[in-house]
Amino acid sequence: MLKKIGAFFKEPPSAEPIQDSEKVSSLYKHWRWRIFYSSFIAYVVFHLCRKNIAVALPSMGKALNLSNTELGLLGSTLYVTYGIGKFVNGVIADKANVRTFLPTALILSAICNICFVLSAMFITPGHVSFFGLPSATVLLWILAFFWGANGWFQSCGFPPVAKSLSYWFSNSERGTKWSIWSTSHQIGVFSAVALSGFVIDKFGWMAAFYVPAIICIITGVWLFDRLRDKPQTLGLPDIEKYNNEPVKEATKEETDDTPYFQIFKEHILCNPIIWMLAIAYIFVYIIRFGTEDWLVKYLVEVKGNALTIASAKLSTLALVGSGGAIMAGVISDKIFKGNRTSVNIIFLILLIVSLYLFATNPSGKPIFEILDYVYAAMIGVFTAGPQMLIGGLCAVESSSKKVASASIGFTGIFGYVGAALSSGGTGFVVDKFGWNGAIAFWMISTMICVVICTVLFFFERFKKKKAQQG
Repeated sequence: MLKKIGAFFKEPPSAEPIQDSEKVSSLYKHWRWRIFYSSFIAYVVFHLCRKNIAVALPSMGKALNLSNTELGLLGSTLYVTYGIGKFVNGVIADKANVRTFLPTALILSAICNICFVLSAMFITPGHVSFFGLPSATVLLWILAFFWGANGWFQSCGFPPVAKSLSYWFSNSERGTKWSIWSTSHQIGVFSAVALSGFVIDKFGWMAAFYVPAIICIITGVWLFDRLRDKPQTLGLPDIEKYNNEPVKEATKEETDDTPYFQIFKEHILCNPIIWMLAIAYIFVYIIRFGTEDWLVKYLVEVKGNALTIASAKLSTLALVGSGGAIMAGVISDKIFKGNRTSVNIIFLILLIVSLYLFATNPSGKPIFEILDYVYAAMIGVFTAGPQMLIGGLCAVESSSKKVASASIGFTGIFGYVGAALSSGGTGFVVDKFGWNGAIAFWMISTMICVVICTVLFFFERFKKKKAQQG
């Protein structure tokens, strides 16, 4: 059984190289577009079974009598398992078949969402005691288990996509293609928030889990047909060769005969740039998930918005924010000539300004409501850029293509440490110090990230200067 499972997920061998150049060109055009849009749609749909909880929090908290701290701890379980899983699954994805690995993860994530909501249907707080424990405590732990399991399967989504983008698009185009693809995150959040807000309004908070689950299962089956692994598995040449681009000379650590762990050690574990990116990613994710997960509750409780209005404002953050990822990619390519760190610093400083404007904007008058949408959009734009660059493109470009998924997974571990701190930390801070404490928590995190990126900027300049001299 285990051998059959291993064979199902194992990366397929390279096919016989196709010699007909016209056929190669035709197949590359077909498969590059198909891989790109399939990966894009896949990651959008993944968010339906992950960000749905952000909209469900107010209703779920009341229905199950959960405090902000308990809701935060519940969210943290996903981020802990997601962070660990992103690294482990990143290593696995480098050697796994994208076609089977990604769709299976999406379907299993959907099943976890169904189990999550079924738990709340069968265990009612205050009614039954289990093994001497209050039913509310038992329910919280069961919910945490299924949401944590969901985090693990969710973590299988990004690594195979990173692998696909690295192998199907060359260096000269990867920055633009990656930034366009990365908007799938913001569109995914927008779709999850819009869908969850609609079904909660019509059918109650539980619908925010089982409706997205059905969509994810259908999409997972469709992805089995759409996706393929590396170009070589279809008999196509390496993408750099196809695009007539110079290929970076392989070091001895990157040769085909070199063990995977040796490449991993050289380009990740012993790479100071990767470590700085990873630490910075902690603070990017504190602000990213702080706003994504808690903004609806903040607007309902602090500004008195209805759930639909609060959801619409969060949707603006996600939808308009998608432009921030593209903006960051294009600016770093065209203006800063590949210097991603400068763009990160600029975006993070503007993010601090956006948070301050959003928090100090009054409520009540129509003009203030409009400004809430504007400031939420600004938060989305200036978060999306660093989120895409620091833990994604920068990590891949600072390592080796042979460990592309692992480099994403490594920075992802640190990112989801930040996510766990954001979820549980924000809930704790709100209970102890109010919502102003939460805003301060997010702003200070952003400031720390600016400092780390500034250190990285000077380190990269020093390293480049030393390389030119030597």
